Amino acid sequence: MTMTETAEGIVPDAAPPAIYRLAGVTRTYTQKGRVVKALAGVDLTIETGDFVTIQGPTGGGKSTLLQLLGALDRPSSGAVRLGHVDIATASNRELSRIRAHEIGFVFQGFNLIPTLTAHENVDMALEPLGLAKGERTARATEALTHVGLADRADHRPGELSGGQQQRVAIARAIVKRPRVLLADEPTGNLDESMRDEILEVLQALNEEGLTLIVVTHDSAVARRARRRLRLDRGTVRDITR
Repeated sequence: MTMTETAEGIVPDAAPPAIYRLAGVTRTYTQKGRVVKALAGVDLTIETGDFVTIQGPTGGGKSTLLQLLGALDRPSSGAVRLGHVDIATASNRELSRIRAHEIGFVFQGFNLIPTLTAHENVDMALEPLGLAKGERTARATEALTHVGLADRADHRPGELSGGQQQRVAIARAIVKRPRVLLADEPTGNLDESMRDEILEVLQALNEEGLTLIVVTHDSAVARRARRRLRLDRGTVRDITR
């Protein structure tokens, strides 16, 4: 907690507002003629700057929840607020703006374009922002430096290890300076040493103030978080100890 000196003395600064507030969120869809309830009345608050992991069985609703948090989908009912914006009722244009500016995504598959260099892969994430070429180049270089890959900027994905490719993917996610980073099994394709390498990068970003939400099956990953959630049969439990 930071403190501020005022005429009344030294007082604690106000806590930043929650980045996410979910209330009564459901998500249903039809699969092979039957109705599936992926989320069943989720109430959840995630504070700005938090590090949260989400665990649970396959089919328990983890990916569905991450899609809602990422403004990639809308709930069937309930509210999903990112700051002051309700994703459930926002226009498609507003959701596109949120995805372009406020949310970074990292996936299990690195999703890099194999014919482009690391720098070019990161630079592409800035296209929707309408920045000048010089600004884009500087920000892509900064992001790669941030994840320790400035010396690999001219390498294509095939010339990089799995851990290095995932670091490029993280650089691509943070280059637009988002408010939150959503990661879906970011270490799922990596061995133990590379897993720890990526976790150190993610934790450093969180310590700098970036809100981090990670879906994982790996308890070693989950234990790094300040807050652990379990999502099973569409409902959320806090299992932080």
